Amino acid sequence: IPHIASMAGDSEAHLRDRGENNNNVRQPFLIGVSGGTASGKSSVCEKIMELLGQNKIDHHQRQVAILSQDSFYRELTPEQKAKALKGQFNFDHPDAFDNELIMKTLRQILQGETVQIPLYDFVTHSRKEEFVTVYPADVVLFEGILMFYSQEIRDLFQMKLFVDTDPDTRLSRRVLRDISERGRDLEQVLTQYITFVKPAFEEFCLPTKKYADVIIPRGADNLVAINLIVQHIQDILNGGLSKRHNGCMNGHSTPRQRRTSESSSRPH
Repeated sequence: IPHIASMAGDSEAHLRDRGENNNNVRQPFLIGVSGGTASGKSSVCEKIMELLGQNKIDHHQRQVAILSQDSFYRELTPEQKAKALKGQFNFDHPDAFDNELIMKTLRQILQGETVQIPLYDFVTHSRKEEFVTVYPADVVLFEGILMFYSQEIRDLFQMKLFVDTDPDTRLSRRVLRDISERGRDLEQVLTQYITFVKPAFEEFCLPTKKYADVIIPRGADNLVAINLIVQHIQDILNGGLSKRHNGCMNGHSTPRQRRTSESSSRPH
């Protein structure tokens, strides 16, 4: 795919201009990515980042940033933490997330600010002391199981993707991940899945699929869908950078000049 092959080289030239345009702040393009547990949301985001040639660029200079709803779990009370350690706390319920902090963070991002993202420790079920710094970007991907549940949050996204993966595949991935990365035993993982994860998916996550602009079956394996999304993002980046550059040069924004090889009516 020629467009994608040229991205890594092109993006470096674009990025050199970023520091000179601070006075001409443009709102980033927010993309929400939802789907069930272990559906491949993170993998889809990482694949998009990779195909845009952004994964090898310094964090300060990236045009595309990825955030996860998992970073925004609420601080648990001692009673809730005791339940969580026994696998008896519902982390898949909307109330488990700090939506106020998500909204505050998204508003800061839309204002072009640098934000501090909390880190959540799934072994101890608590927020870590340190934070992750996310610098202003042109495109921000925000992934999570309930990204489209709150209308207030949902309405901030200009594009909404839903990663749709077979439930058996998701369960097998979840089992392997929780045992290897989060120190759980098989019985606890399965009990938690049947008690909380599956019912919450059916009640809270799956109904939000109707809000998606694009549904991606098979997750990161669906390169056709991901390449289409990547091309759309690339058009946004190129168009925005062209407008921003013209705005700097001429004092006002001018429409992007399309190359003769491009159709003026190309669908997105």
